[in-house]
Amino acid sequence: MKKIKPKICSALYTPKVMEIFKNPHNYGRIKNANGIGKVGNPVCGDVMWLYIKVAKNKKNQEIIKDVKFETFGCVAAIATSSIITDLVKGKTILQALKIEKSDIIKKLGGLPSLKYHCSVLAVDALRDAIKNYEDSKKSKK
Repeated sequence: MKKIKPKICSALYTPKVMEIFKNPHNYGRIKNANGIGKVGNPVCGDVMWLYIKVAKNKKNQEIIKDVKFETFGCVAAIATSSIITDLVKGKTILQALKIEKSDIIKKLGGLPSLKYHCSVLAVDALRDAIKNYEDSKKSKK
């Protein structure tokens, strides 16, 4: 099996994508996460877990105090997972739910159209984690 040379990847992706892929932010798990989202794409094989820790801010709004991810996938999957954590950390739940794939693509300086599905996976993982959090609140009542 041939290894993909970094020069080939660099030709496909923006420098920002490559930098985040090489040095992802917020990688790992959160112990006792309030919400966990897991999504995958059976076609490409990418799998993402997104962990959120929710707290109240001074205005008594629920905010995403901490967020981490674990992703098994391609350059774009890892970069989009990392960038969504940057976008939502410190945001209210409602602000986080407004994030779209186009926000991720823009923040990365673009993605090859063939890799747009990775940005959708990141958004889906976030929404799944928030849903998991909301469901756990309901079950505690």
